[in-house]
Amino acid sequence: MVVDTYLANGQTGSFSSQPESWSIDEMRLMEIAVLANDATISADGNELGDPTEVAMVAFSQKLKQSAADLRDKAPREAELPFDSERKLMSTRHTINGEPVLLTKGGPDVIFNRSQSVLVNGEVLPLTPERLATIQEQNEAFAKRALRVLAMAYKPLSHDGDLSFDDENELIFVGLLAMIDPPREEVFAAVEADDLALTGNELDNLSDHELDSILEKVSVYARVSPENKIRIVRAWQRKGHVSAMTGDGVNDAPALKQADIGIAMGSGTDVAKDAAAMVLTDDNFVSIIKAVEVGRNVFANIKKAVAYLFAGNLGAIIAIIFALIMDWANPFTAIQLLFINLVNDSFPAIALGMEKGEPDVMSRKPRNPKEGIFSWDTLVSVIYRGSLIAVAVIISQFIGLQQSPQLSVAMAFTTLILSRTLQSFPARSNSQTAVQAGFFSNKAILAAVGLSLALYGLTLLPAIRSIFSIPAAIGWTSFSIAAGLAVVAVALMEATKMVIQKKKASY
Repeated sequence: MVVDTYLANGQTGSFSSQPESWSIDEMRLMEIAVLANDATISADGNELGDPTEVAMVAFSQKLKQSAADLRDKAPREAELPFDSERKLMSTRHTINGEPVLLTKGGPDVIFNRSQSVLVNGEVLPLTPERLATIQEQNEAFAKRALRVLAMAYKPLSHDGDLSFDDENELIFVGLLAMIDPPREEVFAAVEADDLALTGNELDNLSDHELDSILEKVSVYARVSPENKIRIVRAWQRKGHVSAMTGDGVNDAPALKQADIGIAMGSGTDVAKDAAAMVLTDDNFVSIIKAVEVGRNVFANIKKAVAYLFAGNLGAIIAIIFALIMDWANPFTAIQLLFINLVNDSFPAIALGMEKGEPDVMSRKPRNPKEGIFSWDTLVSVIYRGSLIAVAVIISQFIGLQQSPQLSVAMAFTTLILSRTLQSFPARSNSQTAVQAGFFSNKAILAAVGLSLALYGLTLLPAIRSIFSIPAAIGWTSFSIAAGLAVVAVALMEATKMVIQKKKASY
């Protein structure tokens, strides 16, 4: 934010870079802007304070009017801090040996509290005609999207504590207009093709009326802290997760009310303390990137959980079926522990390293009430688990034709291979592993390779006895068991392709 222009002495323009050439009106305008101001800029350029106040201090320094010198000559003796109800800030100083109240705030508020105006160093009555001219210029500034503050002062008859009553019968000095140009990245982040509301218009709407147009409003202007909280609560009433950005002290209540309060890195400490997140680079596109990262992290957690549950569901169905059919128990406790705690761990971790799917930001926002097990995840778990179970049951049935011992060995082989290989279809609910980039997640390839190597160890006679595998599995039986696992995984991928074709035909 930078100072663009001003109104003083009934005229608009730009300050001269030579302070000694300033008029009395211009000098008083700059005094108020700097003295009724809490912002500071250190010698190394470090800015501290509200961005609007920082802009005024920076402007004075640019014009070779040192803020530090002004403050040393007329130190602050008392103050009435800014608040959102008054929309004013006032300070008391001794200037030319006399106590003076310096006030800055919203133009409309200053207009209502002023009874005089400073013109060429002379205090004149603020007649309706003079006020109309000033208001007309204020509106002209506003139409140029400038942020306008009014400056006023008042000689004091006392040097005690200030009261709100002192902020009446002011002498209007002028307007200071600042421009806060939209950041370039905002154009890529905001679509402003809907409605716009001002704070006054918002005040005239009931909650029901606001709710009815809320999703059509893309721009709010000149809103108060109360308006901001109301907007946040309106979104929350409609069941949405609301995010609020802000940088000033007045933004703190809304930042705290929002589900995600986002403070600017250059903002006040109060705003940062109230926020859940701080944009250190002040880049609004970082919010979009953060949402994308958050969606990818959540999606990867769902993938890992679905992968584990699908494998376990397949084992449970196979065990229940074997009990119903009075077959030999296909798995021992130690075998299941090995699969769950060792063999499945590596692919599950690798799924958490997925880069994310390309359409993740085009998806609708997730329902806040929806947990990890959404409807689509549950369907995926049941479908994949059922395919694994069918493959294991068929494998055990084929093994039973020779011996119960071989059936156990074949069932174990099919289960461990199908659970390991299903990490590929688990990478996405909409894309096949080839479409997602078979080699794009090398962690998956490494995890699958490690899991298969661990399975290979169980084929060794010494290890086989530890896992209670009663019989060695020959090449023919292994090929059948492994082939069934591959078929189950292939069906998972083929189903995605069928769904893709159906969607494309609509």
